[in-house]
Amino acid sequence: MKIRIAGIVEESYVDGEGIRFAIFMQGCLRNCKGCHNPETHALDGGKILDTEEIIAKIKKNPLLTGITLTGGEPLLQIAPALELAKNARNLGLDVWLYTGYKFEEIPNDAAELLNFVDVVVDGEYIEELRDLDLKFRGSKNQQIIYLRRCSNDSD
Repeated sequence: MKIRIAGIVEESYVDGEGIRFAIFMQGCLRNCKGCHNPETHALDGGKILDTEEIIAKIKKNPLLTGITLTGGEPLLQIAPALELAKNARNLGLDVWLYTGYKFEEIPNDAAELLNFVDVVVDGEYIEELRDLDLKFRGSKNQQIIYLRRCSNDSD
């Protein structure tokens, strides 16, 4: 399945707990002031890969704790996001999803994807609420929502 991405970080320590394979999905309509990844906004930007290429790279690293679907806005590409999340879970990895939607506003067509997501970081980035002391988020309005207990949770 094809996916449009802005980039990949094969070992990230800032895009969720543990060692993560972070997939920066291309496309976002929000244009949040002060966005950390404005290069991900263009719907026709980035590059197109096959999800199988990404899954093959994930399989090569036995140290990974999970994958992170971020962007841009991953919910603009639900089908490939679901493909990646299912495969990650089948490999015993947890899945973090960053979205500009508030959790309660996530579109219904993302319901199946959420079945394979362990943690959602929700909400638009609001520059006036920026807080560098927050873990795994940029602004105070954003929430970390644990849908499932991750294997690397400390307590």
